[in-house]
Amino acid sequence: MKIALINENSQAAKNALVYETLKKVVEPMGHEVFNYGMYAADDAAQLTYVQNGILAAILLNSGAADFVVTGCGTGEGAMLALNSFPGVICGHVADALDAYTFAHINDGNAVSLPFALNFGWGGELKLQYIFEKLFGFGHGQGYPKERVEPEMRNKRILDEVRAKTMRPLIDALKDIDQDLLKGALKGEKFQELFFANCKDEEIASYVKTLL
Repeated sequence: MKIALINENSQAAKNALVYETLKKVVEPMGHEVFNYGMYAADDAAQLTYVQNGILAAILLNSGAADFVVTGCGTGEGAMLALNSFPGVICGHVADALDAYTFAHINDGNAVSLPFALNFGWGGELKLQYIFEKLFGFGHGQGYPKERVEPEMRNKRILDEVRAKTMRPLIDALKDIDQDLLKGALKGEKFQELFFANCKDEEIASYVKTLL
């Protein structure tokens, strides 16, 4: 699995800690981690949590990433931004139990963490436990055991509903403020990481026009 990490400006100082903890947990499982920044609070390319949603949608819909780990101060804004786009199901994950149940019941492809709430001494351990439960036990298998069948059925229903209510990503991107959109793609390593992993020619072509 290709896992993309995205940090917005208010929590950019934590990027290195999150990145190293995520790699430590998931690389032994066979996953790859791609760090899209922000890398530091004073990066030239500044991301808001709204732009986290834009960037995550492009990465997931293009196949450049299979899963996105992101967040903001409370985790709520980034979650709402990501869920505004087709092809993205983002959960708000505050602890290891949230991570495990989201992976198994909701089977999404992104999580938003509250990097400013209850995140102090031992913060890296909290992240470690979250990532272990999120990536170490599979996805979409349902929970608890007696609820597996209805939970899987509900997820299929959700996917069908979203397919009817969400329009194609390219159409949405063309209607978004283009300066806001371009700002989401200005990260120091965006082009290097994105074009090496993108699987969708239409999205890649449109991104090139923006750059």
